[in-house]
Amino acid sequence: MSLAVTYRRTGDHAEVLERVAARTWSDPDVFSSRLEGSAIVFNSIGLIGSGPIAQALAHHLVAAQIPTNVSNSRGPDSLTDLVADLGSPARAVTVEQAAKADLVILALPFVRIPELAQVVPDWTGRTVVDATNEFAHYTPAYSGQVDLGGETSSEWVARHLPGATIIKAFNTMSSSYLAADPRHHDGRQVVFYAGDNSAACADFDQLISGLGYAPVHVGGLRQGGKLMQLRQPLSLLHVIKQD
Repeated sequence: MSLAVTYRRTGDHAEVLERVAARTWSDPDVFSSRLEGSAIVFNSIGLIGSGPIAQALAHHLVAAQIPTNVSNSRGPDSLTDLVADLGSPARAVTVEQAAKADLVILALPFVRIPELAQVVPDWTGRTVVDATNEFAHYTPAYSGQVDLGGETSSEWVARHLPGATIIKAFNTMSSSYLAADPRHHDGRQVVFYAGDNSAACADFDQLISGLGYAPVHVGGLRQGGKLMQLRQPLSLLHVIKQD
């Protein structure tokens, strides 16, 4: 595997929002060609959270014509404009409905996971992608870092969502780069991910590959997940895999 580091340590949150708003994701025709011949492993995706990371992912998924259920704590009515911008097959749903999708992506503030666990207490049989970072505060800006003791952030998430199969992914990337076309002149944008369940990881790997990214499994939630946390080696490390 040949990797070329292209950039790291991106700018402030305002720049991220501006890049996301600029609609830098690929068009549907590009995604259709990428997914051609690939088996669809997830018939629906549920997004919990509607910030820049969730929006970037939603645009890629919708462009690939994967049914995408978007939710947040404020309810479906607050997502009318976003879903109209996304187009079909995106839908605004409740958090409970989003949690019933084949694959659930957590893109809400890390410290609000316990609230989510109260809304959806049983996660048995669900594959959940944890895209959160362990910031202690999220308003007015993301700051600080939660002291997790001996746990990694995704182990902590797994403990709060009993029964879920957890995959750690997308948290190392700035949303501006996640929103961009993953195919570059020199290769494909890498998505680092960690997980303990080999079957779930294989399905996630196939999904990400089909969207044009280069998935790189960095290990289980204990060792690999630790590498992906704030201020760790893979945090905000953006890499191109040379094909």
